[in-house]
Amino acid sequence: MTDESTNSTNWSAPQATGPVDATVTVPGSKSVTNRGLVLAALASESGWLRRPLRSRDTLLMAEALRGMGVGIEEGVGPDGGGEAWRIIPAGLRGPATVDVGNAGTVMRFLPPVAALADGPIRFDGDPRSYERPLHGVIDALRALGARIDDEGRGALPMTVHGTGSLDGGRVEIDASSSSQFVSALLLSAPRFNQGVEVRHVGGTLPSMPHIRMTVDMLRAAGAQVDTPESGGEANVWRVTPGALLGRDLVVEPDLSNAQPFLAAALVTGGRVTIPDWPARTTQPGDALRDIFTAMGGSCELTEAGLTLTGSGRIHGIDVDLGDVGELTPGIAAVAALADSESVLRGVAHLRLHETDRLAALTKEINGLGGDVEETADGLRIRPRTLHGGVFHTYEDHRLATAGALLGLVVPGVEVENVETTAKTLPDFPALWHGMLGARD
Repeated sequence: MTDESTNSTNWSAPQATGPVDATVTVPGSKSVTNRGLVLAALASESGWLRRPLRSRDTLLMAEALRGMGVGIEEGVGPDGGGEAWRIIPAGLRGPATVDVGNAGTVMRFLPPVAALADGPIRFDGDPRSYERPLHGVIDALRALGARIDDEGRGALPMTVHGTGSLDGGRVEIDASSSSQFVSALLLSAPRFNQGVEVRHVGGTLPSMPHIRMTVDMLRAAGAQVDTPESGGEANVWRVTPGALLGRDLVVEPDLSNAQPFLAAALVTGGRVTIPDWPARTTQPGDALRDIFTAMGGSCELTEAGLTLTGSGRIHGIDVDLGDVGELTPGIAAVAALADSESVLRGVAHLRLHETDRLAALTKEINGLGGDVEETADGLRIRPRTLHGGVFHTYEDHRLATAGALLGLVVPGVEVENVETTAKTLPDFPALWHGMLGARD
């Protein structure tokens, strides 16, 4: 694997002087914000997105939609209840250029939107974005009637030549490398002339909670969606064509971004509360309640939020993370500090994320003295006494937070390019220092 990180100054990860005891307010969900932006842009009337996440990935999504003619006004909501974005749908049009950065949601959710635009929409992004799989979306859109020029790469850069509409219909895809291929087609499907029937024909489909999130948000916007869970065929999703409603949507806190803070309570034997944790959610991060309890913590969900209390001991775990793969870096960091071996399974698809996360975690934890071994579909982690050193991040926000977590209890850990956390968690260093009761 290659190290794509920048030469910015390393960040000395602060060490906890004792058990943490803090309340940490986590910004809004990236997954909800970007899905909400797409659905609002395709709606038949204006809508509001309240408490949206402002991060690199979400701002790239907003700017891309603006480039296609959608009005997005940032400010305070009509009731003065905090930040809100007003999304004003318009006739989608080109020419335009979309900078996807290294955001999977932008590079995968917007090509179907671009196919509905009138004119060419070019997609480009960071060097790593060229290596991330996009063939599932490209091949599916072609089968549904779109014209796409990717010079045979099945990846970025590419141009979608929109004609103002898309036939839609039935399509088979292999989404085993990313559930976002399914979500991408479903989100725009109400605007397709025939709707869509998406049939997954590949191996195990990862990150099912994210598909359920897409379906729930579509239904809330007025779409008719048939799913395997609602009595349909296995691995088949159907969306009926129709108008989408403009909504007033409040974005939940990003539960996956709450992970490092909850893990801090676990590894220091302390206590952390995350306000506004939803009682019901499709976010994968909700699985942390069960996972961190199995690893030695205890969780309590009250009106104040979710409180995780560490016991002073960390247990190893054998767990299939196929549905919640984005949690793997943080769980691997905790497992490296446990009292017994851990096996993390079902996450072979992480080799195709922002970086090859399995190779990166193995290299970086072992570089601090750990004993991590890659398996066919995950990691085997045998705890060892760790030492300080540079923890490289490979332009991957979840690698950076994993390094910060290890630095809480391992002296001398330096996280390279901690600024990459801005991809989904703005001002992470200040939040981290604030949790420790210190100034950044």
